[in-house]
Amino acid sequence: MASGHREAFQKQIQQDWANREYIEVITGSIKKITDFLNSFDMSCRSRLAVLNEKLTTLERRIEYLEARVTKGETLT
Repeated sequence: MASGHREAFQKQIQQDWANREYIEVITGSIKKITDFLNSFDMSCRSRLAVLNEKLTTLERRIEYLEARVTKGETLT
């Protein structure tokens, strides 16, 4: 009887270690995905900021040109 109890206990310990290893792999994968997403987010934000600056510059130039056309000035 003690032998059967001991085997069951060892099996339980082995299963616990297998579960811990699995959890460690999943946790590592989640961390990698999180790192990638954070890096991607920062890259996108940076690129969008640059695009926003360019659009703002273009909008100002268009407003300037529209004002000149409205006043009848030549664009050359």
